Amino acid sequence: MLDIKYIRENKEKIKQTIKDKNINLDLLELIEIDKERVSLIKSIEELNSLRNDLNDMIKTVKNDRERQEIIAKGRIFKEKLEVKEPLLKSVKKKFNDLMVKVPTVQAEDVPIGKTEDENVIVYEIGHKPKFDFKPKTHVEIAQDLDLIDFKQGAKVSGYRGYYLKNQGVDIVMALMMYAMQKMASKGYRAMIPPTLVKERALFGTGYFSGTKYNPDTDEIYQVVSSKEDLNMDSQKEKKFLVGTAEPGLLAYYMDKTLEEEELPIKIYGYSQCYRSEIGSHGRDTTGFYRVHEFMKIEQIVIASAKKSVVDKLQEEMVAISEEIHADLGLPYRKLKICTGDLSTGKYRQYDLEAWMPGLERWGETGSASCFLDWQSRRLNVKYKDKNGEKKYVYMLNNTVLPSPRPLIAILENFQQKDGSVLIPKVLIPFMPNKNTKIVKK
Repeated sequence: MLDIKYIRENKEKIKQTIKDKNINLDLLELIEIDKERVSLIKSIEELNSLRNDLNDMIKTVKNDRERQEIIAKGRIFKEKLEVKEPLLKSVKKKFNDLMVKVPTVQAEDVPIGKTEDENVIVYEIGHKPKFDFKPKTHVEIAQDLDLIDFKQGAKVSGYRGYYLKNQGVDIVMALMMYAMQKMASKGYRAMIPPTLVKERALFGTGYFSGTKYNPDTDEIYQVVSSKEDLNMDSQKEKKFLVGTAEPGLLAYYMDKTLEEEELPIKIYGYSQCYRSEIGSHGRDTTGFYRVHEFMKIEQIVIASAKKSVVDKLQEEMVAISEEIHADLGLPYRKLKICTGDLSTGKYRQYDLEAWMPGLERWGETGSASCFLDWQSRRLNVKYKDKNGEKKYVYMLNNTVLPSPRPLIAILENFQQKDGSVLIPKVLIPFMPNKNTKIVKK
């Protein structure tokens, strides 16, 4: 969420950003509602001040006539407040509903484009494998080597459900342990955040499309524990499952004021992740590419409010993910995300995609985003600079390593003619018995 003062002073810049990001928002409507909001606040404050004056005056009245005159005036002020206060509540709701749609102005180097088709390839690293046999998809490999059971997973868990089995478990846990070791070596502190969170953590980090959870648009699971909970209006404290560790990690600092000397704060977190994938109907309906539940290592950075600082930090963060892809021996490419594919709060975003030969396409394996103070304003996270001035921190996040798609890339890139799959060298120390390949048992 942006500062309304900044919005007022930069209307044309915001208006252009709304167009660049394809956001459905009438900025003029927001400005007019803001004027109405400010006017009502001022009027209510004046009426309350006058009522307070009357309360002081009534203590010094000399006769009943003066008392009745003061009471009559107080009644008039009360009646006016009874009209204006509900009106202000209604106007504030409209104001907040529009404010959450106001986008962060993107970085100057972000490409202008309408859809993901206009994302820019920064570069490609590595060589796509050449096979002297027809490569299998990860689904075929997983079935042949008894690594994943999709059929029983769907029966037990439902659509997109699965069981990881045997060396499928070994290699995924090796990926997680390897990624954790990598992040520790880069100076990041470890944390396992809650995966069941209140709505403020998700609103604060931008995982709601509006001010409240919308099951029709937000790819999040709400947890209900009683019949009463099914009625969302009556639920006192809504709880949700996170789709990444990011909300829990960043919300750890909500309502806190840090010291500038503490920044940047660098943390990596492990979590189970849950995504409803309601926006992916008909896409990747089979296999491991798009599932409802998986594991992931995420990194976040909390920094001082300096664009030059976060620009450098974002490059460092995505470089760690690139190093991981290179260590695993996966061909990958780096994308700079265009405005039309850049969500409301993001200042800049890079995606990494690994080559998946069985699927014959690139698949997203990570995303590095900078939000400036868009998230910290919602979460109320500030720091005190060297002059004692309080400012909102800048926030960044990046996928270190998720479990499903790197597994797909490993199975498909390192499959052998005899049906086995070679295990990347960096994962072997984390494999039971230091296995070097996955073979059919």
